[in-house]
Amino acid sequence: MDTKAFKRSLNHSDNYHRKGFGHETEVSGMMQSEYQSDLIQQIRDNGYTLTQGDVTIRLAEAFGFCWGVERAVAMAYETRQHFPSERIWITNEIIHNPSVNQRLREMQVEFVDVKATGKDFSGVGQGDVVILPAFGASVQEMQLLNDRGCTIVDTTCPWVSKVWNTVEKHKKGSHTSIIHGKYNHEETIATSSFAGTYLVVLNLDQARYVCDYILSGGDRTEFMAKFSRACSEGFDPDRDLERIGIANQTTMLKSETEQIGKLFEHTMMKKYGPDRLNEHFLSFNTICDATQERQDAMFGLVEEKLDLMVVIGGFNSSNTTHLQEIAIERGIPSYHIDSGDRIGTGNRVEHKPLHQDLQVQEPWLPEGAIVVGITSGASTPDRVVATVIEKIFAIKATALV
Repeated sequence: MDTKAFKRSLNHSDNYHRKGFGHETEVSGMMQSEYQSDLIQQIRDNGYTLTQGDVTIRLAEAFGFCWGVERAVAMAYETRQHFPSERIWITNEIIHNPSVNQRLREMQVEFVDVKATGKDFSGVGQGDVVILPAFGASVQEMQLLNDRGCTIVDTTCPWVSKVWNTVEKHKKGSHTSIIHGKYNHEETIATSSFAGTYLVVLNLDQARYVCDYILSGGDRTEFMAKFSRACSEGFDPDRDLERIGIANQTTMLKSETEQIGKLFEHTMMKKYGPDRLNEHFLSFNTICDATQERQDAMFGLVEEKLDLMVVIGGFNSSNTTHLQEIAIERGIPSYHIDSGDRIGTGNRVEHKPLHQDLQVQEPWLPEGAIVVGITSGASTPDRVVATVIEKIFAIKATALV
């Protein structure tokens, strides 16, 4: 498929929308009342610190809703305002936050079912309105919806679109796109659909494996088994790693994306020499500013003396998981929860340790005076963070009685 030609035709279609519908003022008021918090603003105004009883809360200086997420949710709200009686779908979660997605369900927005075989679009009919989420949708999905005569509302974050433009440049120059990301994540699936030849590497270890293969060759069968679900159809490591370009899933850990880029650059320089590097290697800065700011703020927060860290965000949120990794690497007890509902009566919490299933811990808050670090992923509203803080205060206040 000629993705550029399809995008041009889509952009000129009356049934494709990348902007709001003129309901900004009304929607802004709704989002402020539903998602913002006076408590969080108080903590911001007080140098990101608040002490109550035995508890001191230290809030990261960048956390929660990013501009791209806020834009996507606002567009979804506007879509419901603009199409009050039409059937509206979202191809997946609008963002990785359960409370926001539940709010949209209450507004009679339907969610396309995701099955083991992929998304089930059988219920989506001609004339329906379909919202594409903040992390985008694949070219194939957009083509299907366009062919079906749907009205498409595209809330894709501009930072994600920037990555798509990058892999299209790779394709134009016959470079294989090396994508730092999770091959089964919605954003990476969408990005790879805009690429030509591609290979997805999850982390620095996988990147080193690929670089060793570039320099020294190796077992092709083993290579293909390792990346069988993370490469383009017909991928051949002996042919397709001679010219490469770097891209990333925008929610990955910034420092690791940078390390992977440098590793591939040095590898191609060693293989082909500095004079021919530009023939064999392309790199563009596609690291999302908001992801970077939240990770930098987290690195700053874990330098302080904390008794524990609470990371708030969807369990399937990549950027939230990477915030949790930063705390764990510093040896700080860390609790990843998706909402205040995970904090139960008494001193009990249901949380998700890194790469594990949900667990219950009781007690989880230590006795005596404690300092609790708090951050949240880019899809988490301030009001959810406020609820968590209020419950922590309540637990400690009860313990003092």
